[in-house]
Amino acid sequence: MTSTRRDFALGALASFALFKSLPAEALRRVSGHWLGELDALSREVQKQKLPQLEWQAKVEDLFSKVPLDDFLRYIDFESLEKKGMEFNGKGAKSLRIDFPKAEGVPSSLVFGRQLFALKKGRSVVPHGHNNMATAFLILKGKLRGRHYERHADEPKHLIISPTMDKEFGPGGAATISELKDNIHWFEALSDSAFIFNIHVVGVTPGKRGAGRVYVDPNGEKIEGGKLRARIIEEDEADKLYG
Repeated sequence: MTSTRRDFALGALASFALFKSLPAEALRRVSGHWLGELDALSREVQKQKLPQLEWQAKVEDLFSKVPLDDFLRYIDFESLEKKGMEFNGKGAKSLRIDFPKAEGVPSSLVFGRQLFALKKGRSVVPHGHNNMATAFLILKGKLRGRHYERHADEPKHLIISPTMDKEFGPGGAATISELKDNIHWFEALSDSAFIFNIHVVGVTPGKRGAGRVYVDPNGEKIEGGKLRARIIEEDEADKLYG
């Protein structure tokens, strides 16, 4: 039921230095403070000292304060293209990212991080997460974002209901956890779109392992506005929605 093929085999992906070469002061300005706070919040939720719902609210508030103009100005999109980030195939292109070392920037981050690149009509396909909290920050482009509540698990289906369907632009942020909006789906509306993503694993006491659960949200409608969504494999999710 849990897939680990994409965003938990990050060691198989090439790392990408997100920023161009920056003076120390510029690096602190664009990433130091908020990265440190994001790491602290993520360590707290991983240790179950911060409730997942509070983590979601605090991270969305933090992302709203990121100096996005500076962030975008210093992203090394030229190197990104050289790394082979062509918009080919289905779904989103994923690349692990690293932050350069500088005073005020945490040297070791508890959360996984990656950059999703999409062309128009491609998607971060609909999926839920087990034992994870994750967050998106839109860096560039426009996307349609959809969230679903995950009410119950069945052997071959998830019982879900839609909670959000709206357009996101640069600076837009969204979060999910085991307790709220566990399933999400982002589709690029502009010619290209880039999303900064983080994920924190091991957030639920007593649970082991972590991973994605791919679903087909166009499922059987049942009472209470809910849907019985079929659990599918990643390849089928890409074929249907990528």
